[in-house]
Amino acid sequence: MAFRRTGINQRRLILNQYEIAILFDPDLEVDLEKATKRVEKIFADGSGKITNTDNWGKRKLAYPIKKHETAIYVIYTLNLPAESVRKVESTLNITDEVIRFLIVKPDLKAIAKAEVAKTEKAQKAAARGESSDEEDRETDD
Repeated sequence: MAFRRTGINQRRLILNQYEIAILFDPDLEVDLEKATKRVEKIFADGSGKITNTDNWGKRKLAYPIKKHETAIYVIYTLNLPAESVRKVESTLNITDEVIRFLIVKPDLKAIAKAEVAKTEKAQKAAARGESSDEEDRETDD
């Protein structure tokens, strides 16, 4: 495991942020809670900490996977040591409830840049809205 020295005999575990998209077997729709608990235990065993869970529900697949036309999509955002990613991958590969999964390390700089651009765009739109309201008032007078 990767440790960073923070002092004499003190070590801190370095956690990276990952997004993991998991496609669950659609037959588990009733017992999805049990399957998600099992996957969350896999993350916890790898020293991961889940920061967000987004259940997209049952969706149609673009092509059949393991003879299934639909799957239940659940997206996890978690902090995980880089060394644990392989362990999580190998465990998810042999988990029966999981049809397919994808582990991605998000580009945090690009996300922050997009957030700033979105805020600036909203401010410009608000400013345009205010100036057009003032022009309408002047023409009404």
